[in-house]
Amino acid sequence: MTDIMLKVESLSAWYGAARILYDLTFEVGRGEVVALMGRNGAGKSTTMKAIMGLIAQRQGKVAFNGDDISRLEPYQIARRGLGFTPEDRRIFSDLTVMENLDIGRQPPRRFADGAAAPQWTPERLFALFPNLAEMPDRPGGRMSGGEQQMLTVARTLMGNPLLVLLDEPSEGVAPLIVEQMANTIIELKKEGLSILLSEQNIHFAQLVSDRVYVLEKGQIQWQGTMAQLSGSPDIQRTYLTV
Repeated sequence: MTDIMLKVESLSAWYGAARILYDLTFEVGRGEVVALMGRNGAGKSTTMKAIMGLIAQRQGKVAFNGDDISRLEPYQIARRGLGFTPEDRRIFSDLTVMENLDIGRQPPRRFADGAAAPQWTPERLFALFPNLAEMPDRPGGRMSGGEQQMLTVARTLMGNPLLVLLDEPSEGVAPLIVEQMANTIIELKKEGLSILLSEQNIHFAQLVSDRVYVLEKGQIQWQGTMAQLSGSPDIQRTYLTV
C-alpha cells in the first residue's frame, strides 16, 4: 500500500491497572476507509483515544502523515491534521451550528508529498449536510441526536483534517441519518480523505469500508478486505454478533 497516512505499531493502553489494548499493529492508507470492528468493550474507542493521545498510559508507536506523533499532546496531534469525532459527540450545546463550526476552524493543510488537502468551508459542509443548512442559527442542544452527529463530523472537517477517526457514527441515530452518514463518508473518500471508522454495525461498515481489522478483548483477531469479511459468516458470528 502506498501513501500510508496512519501507521500504528505495537500499541498498548491501560486504564489504571487494567490493560485494555494488547500490541495493536495496523495502518490506514491515503484515501482509504478502514473499519475497526468488534463488539462493545472490544477496545475500539480506546484505540482511537490512544492514537489521539487522550490516554496517558499507553505505549507503542503511532506515525501520522510521515511523522511520529506517539508522544505528542492531543492538541498537537489535532493541529497536525488528525481529526477525531468521539462517540459521545461533544458538541457545544449552547452554541449555534455556525458557532460550533467556527470553533473547529483550522488553516488549510498539505499532505507529506506537498499536495493540497481538501479545504472545507461552512458552505461546502452545508452542501454535504443539507439538514445543517436548514438550521445555521439553532443551538446544538436543540438538535436531534442524528443532527448532532452530523454537526460533530462537520465541525471536525472544519479543521481541514488529512485523516478522521470516526467513533461509532451509526450508533443511536435513525436509519435515514445512518444512510446520509454513509453517503458522507463515501464523498469524503472521493476527496482523498482517510478515515478510521470504529463500528459494530456490519451493514454500515459494508457500505463504506475498504478493509477491516476485527478486535476482541483488545487484540486484533482478524484482518482483511471488507469483501472477505462480508463473505465470512463464521468470522462475523465469532467476533461481531451479540
